[in-house]
Amino acid sequence: MQLIHKYFPDLPEEKMEKLGKLENLYRDWNEKINVISRKDTLNFYERHVLHSLSIAKYVRFKPGTKILDVGTGGGFPGIPLAIMFPDSHFYLVDSIGKKIRVVGDIARQLDLKNVTAFQERAENITDSFDFITSRAVTAFPVFVKWVRKKVSRVNRNALPNGILYLKGGNFEEELKTFQHAEVFNLKDYFSEPFFNTKKLIYLPV
Repeated sequence: MQLIHKYFPDLPEEKMEKLGKLENLYRDWNEKINVISRKDTLNFYERHVLHSLSIAKYVRFKPGTKILDVGTGGGFPGIPLAIMFPDSHFYLVDSIGKKIRVVGDIARQLDLKNVTAFQERAENITDSFDFITSRAVTAFPVFVKWVRKKVSRVNRNALPNGILYLKGGNFEEELKTFQHAEVFNLKDYFSEPFFNTKKLIYLPV
């Protein structure tokens, strides 16, 4: 939690309290289901919570914003962002049912009324959303093909609607056909070595 205080020093106590409960909730679930890797549990706030909240360094979702988190796994980046933006609506989807059960239970225990979790493949979703988020579930061109038609054409935020994709490593080849994509180095926000190769891709749609 010191990391959260370090980078988000002005967060209200209620949000800090909910973020502070996440580690034990995930540890409890990890004893039943392998939700996150054992190694990552030792660096939980750095590799999961702070990584998810890096999106909040780039955009502040306005009330009423609809965000679809695709391949959410255990609920990242959706759950930390839902805590950060309680007046926005987060739809967390994954094709693996046991992970969605974890997400639903954690949202319930934290009383996150702005979270809806359901088992589904991204291609089958028919609603539209202001933003689509994900943490590197596949190659970027494949992901764009899955979700670009699900982005609403009506903008309500200062940032035009689009895709917010957390990804690491070298992916220049994947972006060659997306001339309007912007890439942000997370090491510019966070000093921990984990973020040296981590990036946020924003693609307006």
